[in-house]
Amino acid sequence: MKKIKLSWPSLAVTEQNSKGRKFPEPPHKYRSAFERDRDRIIHCSAFRRLEGKTQVFTPHTNDHYRTRLTHSLEVAQIGRTIAKSLNLNELLTEAACLAHDLGHSPFGHSGEDAMNGIMKNFGGFEHNTQTLRIVDLIERPYPDFIGLNLMYETRLALAKHRSVYDNPLACDFTEKNCSLEGQVCDLADRIAYNCHDLEDGLCAKLLNYEMIMQLDICKQAAEKCRADKISDSFIRNTRIAKTVIDILVGDCIDTSRAAIEKNNFSDLQQVYDAARYIISLSGDAEESLRMLEKFLHKNMYEHNAVKSISVQVAGWLEKVFNKFLNNPKLMPKYYQGLIAEFGLERAICDYIAGMTDWYCLSIINSG
Repeated sequence: MKKIKLSWPSLAVTEQNSKGRKFPEPPHKYRSAFERDRDRIIHCSAFRRLEGKTQVFTPHTNDHYRTRLTHSLEVAQIGRTIAKSLNLNELLTEAACLAHDLGHSPFGHSGEDAMNGIMKNFGGFEHNTQTLRIVDLIERPYPDFIGLNLMYETRLALAKHRSVYDNPLACDFTEKNCSLEGQVCDLADRIAYNCHDLEDGLCAKLLNYEMIMQLDICKQAAEKCRADKISDSFIRNTRIAKTVIDILVGDCIDTSRAAIEKNNFSDLQQVYDAARYIISLSGDAEESLRMLEKFLHKNMYEHNAVKSISVQVAGWLEKVFNKFLNNPKLMPKYYQGLIAEFGLERAICDYIAGMTDWYCLSIINSG
């Protein structure tokens, strides 16, 4: 694939044009600053716990379904592909993609809605804001400072992360947009969750081949991968879902390349100040993706097999919240230590938001 001739120091984030870390650190002997960000994210406990957090289907109900962890890995793979093709900073893109869901509560978006309701009188709950609390405050693996001390641009990408299901709250960052790398993360996330939710829905038999053939993007993918020649339904469905990814990623690269050339930016600040995102899909591809999103919402997310759990989540989380509200000493001492600065309700929220689905349920079942 032909690469666009970008001026690397101008539009891609580098160590030279970065605003750096809050707490200055000496350079590493053999790893760059954004490599270190990526590695700090991978090694933090919040990242490991994504394995036990719901994507769509509750973890451990079937080993084939995605979790928040496998979703994040797929987002990172798509993000790297796009960033590499546009000569952007792959390491920053990867770090943002891997970290973008660290702040998710147990039980997916149903859990986030429930936590926001519980916290409505105490500042609310939104998982992008929670992600920043995790990397800036809650994770504390270093003796000299709190948080992971990530590079400014990594934190900016997390603060500004947005999609159909992500609406970041007002934050301390003054930039209108994040970097092109952060924008790649946003679109990679959207492509990933729609396509792997499609694949998981087919695996769960909530969707079938005849249903998805109602969608133009799936028809196009089926023709491209010659699905009619594949007799095994599992392989056929997988190839269709993966080909949808390929179509959308290719469109994103071509469309974004043209947008970069058209805007003719001369420096990174112009990216931050732009009226709209530069990393995007063409009009036709955007409409196709929106139709896929509507299809999944109607036929999968609203399916009784999925909603039967979702409707119980608010009650579960309220029960756990009240348990610690009535007896804060049941929380680990670390979270008790947050009460004086942030209040009891926020400390409880931080603790619950970090739980895996099964751990949260074990607290409920313990009485």
